[in-house]
Order: sequence, then structure tokens, then C-alpha cells
Amino acid sequence: MRNGPTMVASTLALAVVLTAGCTSSGGTRTPGAAPQSQGPVAKLAITPADGTKKVAPDTGVSVKVTGGKVTKLTVADAKGKAVQGAVGTDGTWRPQWALRPSTAYTVSAEAIGTDGKQVTGQAKFTTLKPKRALESGMAPLDGDKVGVGMPVQLLLSQSVADKEDRAAIERALVVKMSEPVEGAWSWVSDREVQFRPREYWPTGEKVEVVAHLAGVKAGEGLWGTKDRSLTFTVGPRHITKVNARTHEAVVTDGDKVVKTIPVSLGRPGDDSYSGTMIAQEKAADIIMDSATTGHPGEYRIPTKWNVRMTYSGTFFHAAPWSTGAQGNSNVSHGCVNASPANARWFYEFTQRGDIIQVSGTSRKLRFGNGPTPWAKSWDDWLAGSALGKPVNGG
Repeated sequence: MRNGPTMVASTLALAVVLTAGCTSSGGTRTPGAAPQSQGPVAKLAITPADGTKKVAPDTGVSVKVTGGKVTKLTVADAKGKAVQGAVGTDGTWRPQWALRPSTAYTVSAEAIGTDGKQVTGQAKFTTLKPKRALESGMAPLDGDKVGVGMPVQLLLSQSVADKEDRAAIERALVVKMSEPVEGAWSWVSDREVQFRPREYWPTGEKVEVVAHLAGVKAGEGLWGTKDRSLTFTVGPRHITKVNARTHEAVVTDGDKVVKTIPVSLGRPGDDSYSGTMIAQEKAADIIMDSATTGHPGEYRIPTKWNVRMTYSGTFFHAAPWSTGAQGNSNVSHGCVNASPANARWFYEFTQRGDIIQVSGTSRKLRFGNGPTPWAKSWDDWLAGSALGKPVNGG
């Protein structure tokens, strides 16, 4: 019995050691082991959700995070090409230009949680296929060299009449210039919008126009499907002033008069148009047919060295049959007649977009009779813009 107290003390000591190995929650672990791992606190939610189809191309991308903040967001197409865009004050990412219809996109997002851990998320979606497609064409042609009066023409395959839809199209149009000048877009019809500078283009100007129309909503079920672009340069400043009273065409190159041509304009009843026109197109040979002006059978004549001035059929052309009247009287059916030699010189001298000003007749040029941007004052031209503001091509 002398050893009894010693055995009790040993038992108590062992009990203390075991108690020290207990967790506060009552569980047990091997001494020195790390605490059990917990997942990151940040959670990502991406809209449009993964697998969403028929997404409108003008939809923004929303990435919401709980327990942290977004650190990176990219949107790319199926080829891996990143889409340029930015997150607005409302937290929604929007592309610089609309997404393309019928296209698959992938959203990749990263966030950092309040616990310092990074989380990633991804969602794939597809934009809708338009019920109606808005196609387009542009003029002048890419790479052209044009006169100082040439407008940019954007021609549309579908009518766009609503002001908000027109504004959406204008916002998608970019004009860049080597020498920035003020200009504006103006709607000529429901299917055509044109751009002109406030004054004539500077000689040597280099212009790039990009129509970011893919993904632009232009009406109910109507979406742009393809972007368009062109570049052109502006040639010498050619201005021709045609006077029906003096029967002369005075041609200038810059500030210098380079030729004075005797001409004959429209006879009474077939008066030529007065106004500022441009050389719309050139053709060395044309059959002039009165049927195209609503007077079938009156004449059908082959002509040389033709420079078109209006859609309705006004040309500056060779007229060997009227050389006796050229310089002294008006005998044509509305065109500007010149001798074959003078007409050929003018044809070869002229660029598309050169200015041709006609004065001295009782008939006024109608706006829209071809590209006629200079038939309107600047204020009237600007009033035709859905956005109502000028563009500076810097």
C-alpha cells in the first residue's frame, strides 16, 4: 500500500496530457496538423449566363461578385479575338461597338475575395440571328481620288425612318481625316445618309470612313450584319462656273483660271438647273435618249465625253451639232453643250466630286437629284442629322 499515492499521481498526469490534446469543439487531431481548408469567399455571377442563346447584340455583360471585387474581364469571339469595351458607372461592361449577330462569345472574369483568394468564372453565349438584315454600300470607292465637293454616301438595303434608329446608325459611323475639319451626316432619304464637310474638302485631305453597322439595331427585328469601310484622298480644287447668260464655263484649278469654254445650255422650256452640283460620274460614250426624261421619241443621240451632273440626266458633253450656238445662245435640252475638243479637255480634266456651279437659269436644282450636298445651306444640312451635331474628324 506504500506505492498507492505514486500510482494516483501518475494517472492524473496522464489525464492532463490527454486533456491538453482536445479541441475546443470537442474534435481531435494529430498534434501540429494544419486547420481544415475553407473555400474562397468570393462568388461570381455572369450575365448572360453560360449557354444563353439569341442574345441581342446591343446587350451589355454584367459580372457581379459577392465577397470581393472583379479584377479582370474579357469578352472574346470563337476565334479568341478580344472585343474592345469598358465597364460603365453602372457596373455593366459594354462593347465599344455592338456585338455581331449570329456569333458565339466567351466571357472570362477574375475576382479577388476579401480573404485574398482569387476566383475565376466563364460563360459562353450566342447572339441572335436577325429576322431582317440591314446591308449597306458606300461611295466613293475605296482608294478613290476625288474632287473637293465629294460627299460620302452610305446606302442601306432597308428603310430606316425612326429618328432613334437613325441616331443609332450615325453613332456607328466614324470619319477620320488627316486634316480635321467640321462636317456632318445628313439623311437624304430613308435609305441613304451622306457626309459632307461644312466647306469644301481641303486639297490633299486623306479620309477614312468606318461604318460599324454589325450588331446595330435599326428597326423592329432589323440588325446590321456587316461593317463597311473606305479610304479616299482629295485631289486639286477644281471649280467650274457655268453662266447661262454669258454662255461660258470658267474652269479654275485652285485660284487659277485654266480655261474658259463657250457653252450652250437649255433652251426655253428645257432650262438647265441652276445650283451647285458635282461631277457625279464620267462616261466617254453614252446614248442620250429622251425616253429617260419622259419624252420618248424626241431624240436618241450618241454623245462623247460625258460628265454627269444630275441623276435626272444633266451632262456636260460634246455637242458638235450646236457649236454655232455655243458662246451666244441656249439651244440644248438641258445639258451643257461644248465643242468636241473642249468637252474632251473638260472630261479629262475633271475628277468625280469636282464642283460645277450653274447660274442664270429659272430652274433651281432639286436636292436629292443625285448626290447634291451643296444644294443645302450648312444649317439645313445639319438639320438632317438625327444626332443634330457636327463631326470633327480628328
